[in-house]
Amino acid sequence: MKILVITGSPRKNGNSNTLADNFIKGAKEAGHIVERFDAAFKNVHPCVACNKCGMNGECVFKDDFEFVKNNIINSDAVVFTTPMYYFGISSQIKTVIDRFYAINGKIHVPKKAILIVTYADHSMKDAHPIISHYETLLEYLGWSDSGKIIVPDVWKEGDINNTQYPEQAYKLGKNI
Repeated sequence: MKILVITGSPRKNGNSNTLADNFIKGAKEAGHIVERFDAAFKNVHPCVACNKCGMNGECVFKDDFEFVKNNIINSDAVVFTTPMYYFGISSQIKTVIDRFYAINGKIHVPKKAILIVTYADHSMKDAHPIISHYETLLEYLGWSDSGKIIVPDVWKEGDINNTQYPEQAYKLGKNI
């Protein structure tokens, strides 16, 4: 299986990136081909709704989204790994998702998807806006959910390390 992991944390050793690392380790050990796109460290211009792509053509911007385009079209699964910022996905991932517009017709095919979210708040209900966005995106694209790891109460870098979540991410990667 070809898997594209899209991360949105600007902290290289942040909690969501730790989970991405563990997912990737499990997926590779299972024999999958995994590509990783760390959106926070890439140059992805926001979509400006010029519609020059016509939802299925060339985007006017030539930037690091080309990597996503070249890997998502033929992927079997896409993993979104993000910290929660003000009850939503990170802007870095949102910018990447908005650029899906230019490849809309090419990614409206069955794929698996996974959502991994970390956040400092304590309440599980605080993740509902992200989960709702993810589920709506999957419904629109015709993708199926293959798992979610929603992790509250991790704020400082490294808080995730003394929890069961890295192992859950590893197992999810191994069993996708």
